[in-house]
Amino acid sequence: MLTLRRLWSLDHPVWLCGFRSFFLFAVLSAPLLVLAWGAFIAWGVPLPATPGGAFVWHAHELLFGFGLAAVAGFALTAVPEFTRSPAVGPRAVRLLALSWLTGRVAFWASGAVGTAALIVSALAHLALLAGLIFLLAPRLWRHPERRHLSFLWALIALTLLVAGFYADALSGASPARWLHATLGVLMILIVVALSRISMRIVNASIDTWREKGGTLRDEYRARPPRRNLAIVCIGLYTAVEFVAPGVRLGGWLALAASAALFNLLNDWHVGRPLFRRWPLMLYLVYVLMASGFGLIGFALIGGDGAVSSGRHLLTVGALGLSVFVVVCIAGRTHGGYPLDERRWIPASAALLVAAAVMRAVAGGAGSHGVAWMSAASVAWVLAFALCCAYLAPLFVRARANGGVGCEGPPPTPDGS
Repeated sequence: MLTLRRLWSLDHPVWLCGFRSFFLFAVLSAPLLVLAWGAFIAWGVPLPATPGGAFVWHAHELLFGFGLAAVAGFALTAVPEFTRSPAVGPRAVRLLALSWLTGRVAFWASGAVGTAALIVSALAHLALLAGLIFLLAPRLWRHPERRHLSFLWALIALTLLVAGFYADALSGASPARWLHATLGVLMILIVVALSRISMRIVNASIDTWREKGGTLRDEYRARPPRRNLAIVCIGLYTAVEFVAPGVRLGGWLALAASAALFNLLNDWHVGRPLFRRWPLMLYLVYVLMASGFGLIGFALIGGDGAVSSGRHLLTVGALGLSVFVVVCIAGRTHGGYPLDERRWIPASAALLVAAAVMRAVAGGAGSHGVAWMSAASVAWVLAFALCCAYLAPLFVRARANGGVGCEGPPPTPDGS
């Protein structure tokens, strides 16, 4: 009890910066949620009874649980850094974290308790997003160039999607379409966020290559035209899939999104510096995203409507790997630590890529689908279990350098 009371205290390190509690939620929920889903798929272990059944519970928790925790942690850390404004205070962080936890408990209990729990879950999720907008919108709007307003639009879009999901759930309609649209918005947010992160990571790798005697003429630039084209194509596909799921037009737009993402990767082809762990992992996020939209496009144009394989390349692959990389980078640097160069990082990344590929294969594996899904679940759980073991303790521990803020350490010569 004393431990819990100490954890709730505002001077506990877990409330020091927004990323600490929310990245902790992300890395803990990732293996636990998929472990529960894998047990359900393989052995029929029951899941919480929620509106829409097991599929909706699974997608809701990975998007509004795991995904939203990662978004909140990133936004609470990146926006103050990008706008050069003070970190969000511990009291606000604790209230936002309580909203996230309340949303989990209430949604899980909604099948047993009924409408009241579903309403509480809706209010908790909306409170989290409204709190993020209230805290971050003034900073984004007051920034002289307003270069980062895309984060605000993404938060507003997520708020509308959460409201739509719960409106359908409370009315008895299937809320799955709101989850599919949420996935599209998260893909756009990943493109926006990685464009900021990649500028630092890739160019640091190029600098290291030059220091070692390598020759490279140009710096890496995340060019807005290519990025904006990808965002527009993803947005158009998401809109069409929302209003008219399964139509061939959605397939063509998904292929356009895939082509735009592969085109975006042309900016990344900088030679040997790309093949260092951090640039390469960021690069693979885009590869998985582009491949996912490509599979969706071919499925819709082919007329069978089997888009599960492509969607899981987006969720297990692009979303899972991007959250992993961001947690590893921001979670350590803003905690006062240099980046981790140990082997568990590429091992976990490889497990996540393998999980995405196996889950995509499961969509067309017929009677062997359960075995492929189970193997994918094991790979995902192992990847995030390693993440928990190596990173979770840092989120509840005082800063390594004795600091009290969210600032990161100076960059190291190798770009880490």
